[in-house]
Amino acid sequence: MSDTPGHTTLITTPTFARHSADPWTLLAERGAGPLRPRDDRALPYDELLHLIAGADALVAGMDPVTAEVMDAAPRLRVIAKHGVGTDTIDVAAARDRGIPVVCAPGSNSRAVAEYTFGLVLDAARRISASHTAVTEGGWPKLFGPELHGRTIGVVGFGRIGRLVAGYARAFGMRVLAHDPYVPGEAVTAADAEPVTLDALLAHADVVTLHLPPAGEPLLNAARLAAMKSGAILVNAARGDLVDEAALAAALHSGHLSAAALDAFTVEPLPDGHVLRTAPRLTLTSHMAACTPEANRAMGLMVAEDVLRVLAGEPPHHPAG
Repeated sequence: MSDTPGHTTLITTPTFARHSADPWTLLAERGAGPLRPRDDRALPYDELLHLIAGADALVAGMDPVTAEVMDAAPRLRVIAKHGVGTDTIDVAAARDRGIPVVCAPGSNSRAVAEYTFGLVLDAARRISASHTAVTEGGWPKLFGPELHGRTIGVVGFGRIGRLVAGYARAFGMRVLAHDPYVPGEAVTAADAEPVTLDALLAHADVVTLHLPPAGEPLLNAARLAAMKSGAILVNAARGDLVDEAALAAALHSGHLSAAALDAFTVEPLPDGHVLRTAPRLTLTSHMAACTPEANRAMGLMVAEDVLRVLAGEPPHHPAG
């Protein structure tokens, strides 16, 4: 691969190369000039529109990369998602403009799966609730169910969902799985039971989500109401998979025994949001992928593909 002298890579996510300098060094040494205007938070949209004009490559996190952004970037030759899901990027608009979009599939799968199961344990055994009570001077004995013998429903049976299913089996759980894109025989081969979404919601003691956004809540008020009484919901995928107001209502009513969320429709979670006062709910700041190992792998994958495109070569991990 030839070097790419004189190029600028605009980085909008503060987590790029946070726990390993290798991705940053790779871009710098290959002449792709990494530039991160902010290292404490995502680049605001108006600043992105201004700075993108001088960029040949863009490495984005959760910030929206719209057609407007692309039209403000006459030099832009590649867009990289520092992550897996490209729902924040207008991939169709990029394709229309001849701009490749790349991502880092599989780079954070184990990190997200481990964190997801941590949320399952927290929601079931009320670990963080006990922590909060103890720091406030209390000493409660909070009861929660053992997972052994319970049923987990895994919605989305890709890399992350299959890892979560494996952790659940290690705890002695029965695994139901629903994924419209995975053949039933593949689910069965992974020691899970393929079922419809309705059947999964009706029978699972724990439901965990691992699908990309669908444009409207997958778990709307009706589907939340159809979940097994006393079930637990975990979402470390995308916030708009769940009707958040309906979830808060299901927790207040006691229909769901607990929930744990690492992703939200609007991030950061706004002041006064209905989820902030919902009972038996664990909220974390979209950090399931935040391990040093995933951070390094993700950064290197997107940096290598940025360099390939700038050098006139096809990327290893194109999106869309």
